[in-house]
Amino acid sequence: MKRTCERESLKERRGERGSVLAISTFGMLAFLLATGLCIDISHFYLVRGELQNAADAAALAGATALNSDDGGITKAADYAIESLNKYEFNKKGVTIPRSNVLFAKNLNGPYVSETTAKGQAKDIRFVQVVIPPAAVSTTFAAPVLGAARNVTADATAGMSVSLNKFCDWIPLSAIDSDGVFFVPGQTYTIRAAPGNKVSPGNYQILAVDGPGGKDVRESLAGGVKNCVGAGSIVPTKPGVTAGPVRQGLNTRFGDYGGGLDADDYPPDENVQEDINYQQYLDAQQAIDSDKTPASGTFESPNRGVPTRGRRVVLIPIIRESEFDNGRDDVRIDRFAAFFLQTKVDNGNGGDIKAEYIGIRTVVGRGGFDPSGGATSPELTIPVLYR
Repeated sequence: MKRTCERESLKERRGERGSVLAISTFGMLAFLLATGLCIDISHFYLVRGELQNAADAAALAGATALNSDDGGITKAADYAIESLNKYEFNKKGVTIPRSNVLFAKNLNGPYVSETTAKGQAKDIRFVQVVIPPAAVSTTFAAPVLGAARNVTADATAGMSVSLNKFCDWIPLSAIDSDGVFFVPGQTYTIRAAPGNKVSPGNYQILAVDGPGGKDVRESLAGGVKNCVGAGSIVPTKPGVTAGPVRQGLNTRFGDYGGGLDADDYPPDENVQEDINYQQYLDAQQAIDSDKTPASGTFESPNRGVPTRGRRVVLIPIIRESEFDNGRDDVRIDRFAAFFLQTKVDNGNGGDIKAEYIGIRTVVGRGGFDPSGGATSPELTIPVLYR
């Protein structure tokens, strides 16, 4: 009886060998499918991240062009598309239709087309880039995920809040006659020739990056290296310093001297003198639209690689009562953006005339110091919001 039971038990165990193999096979298949699913999902997230980076860069590039003018809207769309085209997505270039670059007055919208935004240019503060869905093929988990999955991304950038700390400004000072504010569109003498000084020995030059003429020349050509804010105390540089002032500022018009080079200090793309800021913007808009600018409003530089916006400069505003005789320390009241209308004349130091812009525009670099001085509501930097 015992042997009979043993034989039957042995037969049952032999009969289970096929089921163990089947279970092992299905288990291995499930494991491989799960592994493939993880690989494909990780690939989707990687591609999605790359696409989001492209959208972020495009939105930020577009935001740098915003300047409260319809030409800035055109250039914002150009910059966004150009930036996006530098990226590759799934081994292919990323491209979007121009209609996928949108604009808004407020962060939460509504977002409108480029054409509509041009009619509201003075209020436009945000740029949104929407990348349409693109198919990413699955490699291992097609039975579960399908042959491909659509991936998309969008990003919004725009003007920052008002700032009170700035970099890359020029070491001259616009004089505020103790409370008399500048008027948008008006032209002011930013630095007067000898005989029109604010106090004996001072000609509105600041010695922030160094006390010498070489320091002034390079700072006027490329911007002050030190970032300072409203309320900061900075030293003045006494003396006319005519040569360094002329050589530094005139690089922005494609005129080089004093050892300065066009590779380091490129000219503006429009070096036409005796035009105002609106004419400058209109000429830019015409060029961007493949049209001919109005007569007498545009001239290309004859050397260097042109850079848009070099004639727009940040200048600290200082109250006249701050200045004293000779080398002095003065307090910056606030900053403002000015447009350089003309080069500096030859000789012992001519007037520097610049137009106060006074409308909301994006400048290079800056920030906000909660313990700092007054903000400049019209000056912003590009910020990625979402």
